[in-house]
Parts: sequence; C-alpha cells; structure tokens
Amino acid sequence: MSRCVGTVSRGIRTGIVREGDDLASMVVNSLMEACESDHIELHDRDVLGVTEAVVARAQGNYASVSQIAGDVKSKFEDSHIGVIFPILSRNRFSICLKGIAKGAKKITLMLTYPSDEVGNHLISLDELDAKDVNPFSDSLTEEEFRDLFGYKTHVFTGVDYIEYYKELILGENCEVEVILSNQPSKILDYTPYVLNCDIHTRARTKRILLNKGAKQVLSLSDIMTSSIEGSGFNTEYGLLGSNKSTEDTVKLFPRNCGEFVIEVQRQIKERTGKHLEVLVYGDGAFKDPVGKIWELADPVVSPGYTAGLEGTPNELKLKYLADNDFASLKGEELKAAIVDSISHKDKDLKGTMATQGTTPRRLTDLIGSLCDLTSGSGDKGTPIILIQGYFDNYAD
Repeated sequence: MSRCVGTVSRGIRTGIVREGDDLASMVVNSLMEACESDHIELHDRDVLGVTEAVVARAQGNYASVSQIAGDVKSKFEDSHIGVIFPILSRNRFSICLKGIAKGAKKITLMLTYPSDEVGNHLISLDELDAKDVNPFSDSLTEEEFRDLFGYKTHVFTGVDYIEYYKELILGENCEVEVILSNQPSKILDYTPYVLNCDIHTRARTKRILLNKGAKQVLSLSDIMTSSIEGSGFNTEYGLLGSNKSTEDTVKLFPRNCGEFVIEVQRQIKERTGKHLEVLVYGDGAFKDPVGKIWELADPVVSPGYTAGLEGTPNELKLKYLADNDFASLKGEELKAAIVDSISHKDKDLKGTMATQGTTPRRLTDLIGSLCDLTSGSGDKGTPIILIQGYFDNYAD
C-alpha cells in the first residue's frame, strides 16, 4: 500500500532555556524524549529546526539600553542623528530606539509611509488616495501628517507609533522631531549624520545617502558588533534581528549558528544513526491579509543550517503534467506516467515549463517559515520543530 501522508511538522517541547545551558544536548535529548513518547521513527533527511530565540538565550547574547547608548555615542561623530526607516514594533525596535536616544542629544526620526518595511501600516493606501498624497514623491512633517490624517492606531496593537516613538525618545532626555518620507536623502535636509534602520534594503539606503553627500551613515547592523562593557554582540548583524527582553534589554540575533547546527546533527547521528538536516530559524515570510504584516523582521530567515538545506526546490508541477503532457491519460495509467516523470526528472529544472507554479524560494526560507508558523510566537513551548517527509515526492 502506498503512503497516504506527506510532509508532517511537529512542535517539540523542551525545558526553559537559560544562559549557559548546553543547548545542543538539550535539543537532542528533547527530540529523543518526544520520539519515545509519541512513537516517532526518525529518517534520513528529516529536518530539525531550532528557534533563534533559544540559541541567543543560551549564549547570553543580550544588550542593555545603556550599552547600546555607549556604542552609538562612540561611533557617531555628531549628537544630532537622523534615525530613518525603522519598523513599527514594540518588540523589535522600542528598546533599540531608547538606546539610540540615550546616546544622542537630538533625533530626527523619519518614518516610511503608508507602512514600514515589513507591512505595519500607519495609514491605508485608500486614505492616501483620498487626500491626493503620493508616498513616492511627497514628504510630510508630523504636523502636515496630523492635519491630513489625524491620530491613527494600529489595527491589532492599538498603538499610535508616531506618538509612541516620540515618547520613548523624549524619555531619554533627547530632543525629537518626526518626518515622514520614502526618500532616503530627505533626512539630509535635517542632518548629515544618519542611522538607517531598514533591514533588507539597508545597503541600498546607505549607498544613496553617501552618494547624496551624507557625512556619516551607519546601519543597525553596525551597532553592537562587538561587546560593550560585557554585553552580547553580533559581528555580522549588530542590532538587526534583536527582540525586546525586558524594559531595559534586548536579545540579539544569535552568533555561531553554523557551529551549533553541525553539533546537533553530529549528536543525532551518534545516537540514532540517522542523518538529519538542522537549521536555526527566525522570522518566516507570510502575509497577514488583515494586519498586512509580512513578518521578515530578521535579517535572514535562517542564520545557520546544515549543507543539505542549501539551494532551492527542484520540483515538477503535477497539475501541469496532468493537464498538458498526459492530458489524454486517466487513473493508474496517468499515475504511472507522472511517477515516471518525477523519477527521471533533470537535476536542474530551472526555466522549464513543467516547473511553472512551483515555489522559487530557497529551501531555508521555505522550511524556516514552516518552522515559524508551527512554533508560533507565544506560549506553545515548542522551540524545536521536527519536519518529516519534506523531501519526499509523489514517486516515493
């Protein structure tokens, strides 16, 4: 009898992770206990995901507002800083902003509109249309924005992010003014010293600003790249990928994830004889049709993964085969023809008609998104995800 179940994703519970814990062993032990309790049989090429949050926690990769402030103050040549293109997030940016403000005397805060980079909206496109505002060309002061649109709160959080960010900055005894623009160079009307806080477009933003005459441009990835007074750090991503830990600290994106996943893979092989693929995952990519957020607040979906997760899917579209190549076939004859096509498909199907409609994304982004959706972001208590059957196909 052929198998009737394909990909299965399971959340694996583990103990609460603390700084200094041997996380690789905790992960493997939790997996072994789950397999025993739920009678799960492991197979080669199963995938094990570990959320970045527990990796960073075990590493003790934290930074305080004062430590962030110290780094900002030491790196910027002027105390009036233009802070541009941050995402609108209490969890992702509020504590970072407090640290930046504590390290400056004045901040000109420039927000993108109608939404931030990951989809959090200040206002809707319909509201812009009604007021004949073009977000691609029009820049607004806070007063102009309020005159046009008033005070707007986020549909889910109930927060007016303009007011919220202003209060955070003022709370650190830092002067603040707010403008709204999607043109990076607009900030240079206020200050030539800029901290660009966008995530996936940060290199372009920095290039534009420097070409337009900015005296100094740093990105969030340039802040907290080394330890400040005993803090955590991330040499590659700095403050990017950080999350609020307490009202005074952030958890930074984890370090040395490549070494961690190889160690987990090694321990599983040693204990079970099975070769699993392992990745550390952060935010996945999926759009909320109501809140409109895309997630993607981390600089990468997976900061570390084993070699077997490199690349993109190499799949045929079953619907295309059934509707085109084998349109005249039915039943077992159709099934046999499709199985034969899958079994003999080329190793690189890129650009062929039979792949149209398959997902052209990296495996780590697809699997990391599945992990993120499975584990959730609240109290499920499953920071480990076991995915089985992901690399199976109709012919297996």
